[in-house]
Amino acid sequence: MESLAQRAALLRESLGKSQAATDAVVSILGSFDSRLSALDAAMRPIQVRTHAVRTAHENIDRTLRSADVILTQFDRTREAEREIQKGPHENLQGFLDAVDRLRSIERFFSSNRSYSSSDRVLSHVNALLSKALVKMEGEFQNQLSQRSKPMEPDRLFDCLPSTLRPSSESRSEGGKHPSAGAQSENMEAVAYSPPALIEPKFIPLLAKLAQQLVQAGCQQQCAEIYSEARSSALESSLKNLGVEKLSKEEVQKMPWEILESKIGNWIHFMRIAVKLLFAGERQLCDQVFECSQSLRDKCFSAITKNSLATLLSFGEAIAMSKRSPEKLFVLLDMYEIMCELQTEIDTIFVGESCSQMRDSALSLTKCLAQTAQKTFSDFEEAVEKDATKNIHTDGTVHPLTSYVINYVKFLFDYQSTLKQLFQEFKREDGTGSELATVTMSIMQALQNNLDAKAKQYKDPALMHIFLMNNIHYIVKSVRRSEAKDLLGDDWIQRHRRIVQQNANQYRRVAWSKVLQCLSGQGLTSSGGSGQVGTDGGNSSGASRTAVKERFRSFNVLFEEIYQKQCGWSVPDSELRESLRLAVAEILLPAYRSFQKRFGPLIENSKAPGKYVKHTPEQLELFLGNLFEGKQERP
Repeated sequence: MESLAQRAALLRESLGKSQAATDAVVSILGSFDSRLSALDAAMRPIQVRTHAVRTAHENIDRTLRSADVILTQFDRTREAEREIQKGPHENLQGFLDAVDRLRSIERFFSSNRSYSSSDRVLSHVNALLSKALVKMEGEFQNQLSQRSKPMEPDRLFDCLPSTLRPSSESRSEGGKHPSAGAQSENMEAVAYSPPALIEPKFIPLLAKLAQQLVQAGCQQQCAEIYSEARSSALESSLKNLGVEKLSKEEVQKMPWEILESKIGNWIHFMRIAVKLLFAGERQLCDQVFECSQSLRDKCFSAITKNSLATLLSFGEAIAMSKRSPEKLFVLLDMYEIMCELQTEIDTIFVGESCSQMRDSALSLTKCLAQTAQKTFSDFEEAVEKDATKNIHTDGTVHPLTSYVINYVKFLFDYQSTLKQLFQEFKREDGTGSELATVTMSIMQALQNNLDAKAKQYKDPALMHIFLMNNIHYIVKSVRRSEAKDLLGDDWIQRHRRIVQQNANQYRRVAWSKVLQCLSGQGLTSSGGSGQVGTDGGNSSGASRTAVKERFRSFNVLFEEIYQKQCGWSVPDSELRESLRLAVAEILLPAYRSFQKRFGPLIENSKAPGKYVKHTPEQLELFLGNLFEGKQERP
């Protein structure tokens, strides 16, 4: 128990010491808390001042940075101002860069209007931009005036395919071109290289100037400056080439010989204008006004309007002039070139601004087609109604025949054009049948006219010679031309028979009386014994007097026919020789037979040579002189 009591006493003593220590620690901690509170109270003002200093430093840095940006803009403004004051003449690219800097400065201060200097700077920048704009307009005009020079004809000719370039001699005469018919061949896949209307190195600068003017809202002034300079250069180029401004009245009063030459040149001018000059202007517009599609179309229209109108006006004057057969081929040439250029016109003159110009070109194409079609119909009617009275006395080929045949031959040089023309009026199915029909109609009209002209000959034999010559000329010409395939073998054979029929008719009509003189009919008595009588009759009972009369009549008729028909003409050598042979085949056997049978009756009479004047061989030689168109006497 005592031991336990001692331990309890020790435990109480330990607890007491622990309590005392605890109280001491609490007392110490309490003193720390009061001192920390005092320290915190002392530090708080210092912390506030430190935060204020940090914030001030941040504001100062921010202000310095803004000031640096503003000062940089001021520096850029001063630099740009110096370039603007110097103008674009010395350094155009530097001037344009300065304008770009001013626009950038303007955008900066416009979006930072809170700066106290913004309004003042903006006012200054806008004043500089206004000054720069005036100078840019002047420079744009100056650059275009310097660079927009008329194209010399030789430069344009060198851009043409070699087949279309005029010779050096014709260049000195104004650049007359090869015949239009020759041009119509092999026109596919021909390369054209439009010339550089302005040196390529200057185009980016012009485009930059145009862009600056457009951005400044000066589209109208820019378009006017550009259009005036380029239209003047274009018109001068065409004038140098030979294009004339003629009224429709002046064109329609011109003599045909002069007009035909001008039409040929017009075809050449249209090709050069569309494929080289107009194409070049379109390309240049697209490059200079890359910034604005509407502006490039508007400018191109303004530049080319008058020039295109001048060219189309000439074509319209021709299309509306009095129709005549000789104009058909130039009308076809003009129609052909307009069809050839139509696709390019639609491509080059694109956009609403050029719609009227496209319509004018298409209208001319249709007008030419209509006039050509009417001229075609007029020609067929004129052939049938040709009333010329002056027929050749030798029965040779009539000028109308050669004219019509040559006309038809020329038509076949325009087969593709005529097919297109007939399709224009819904008269062609693409097989060429319409051209065949029209050609047959013209041939029939010619034949009808020849039949009427043949009736003017009083000598029926010469009438058949005339028809034979003309129909043979037609057949031979058709066989040697492309018309052969179109008209067909049946047509050729039918007309060859007509030639043969007229040859047979000529032989019958011209020589029937001569052959009657060589007939034994009427010289012998039927059933005669064949003994020679006291009156000079032979065994057939023929009368010497009657035989002499037959020989005399033969000589007179033959000499008359010979003299007359030597003056007749069969210009084709083969036909002439075959006709002589045909006459010889009926005349010489009959003469030999008659001379052999009845010649002995007068051989012993007085002056037999007075009656038997020619041998068969001499007659054959005489026949070889027929149809030469020369007067001969046997």
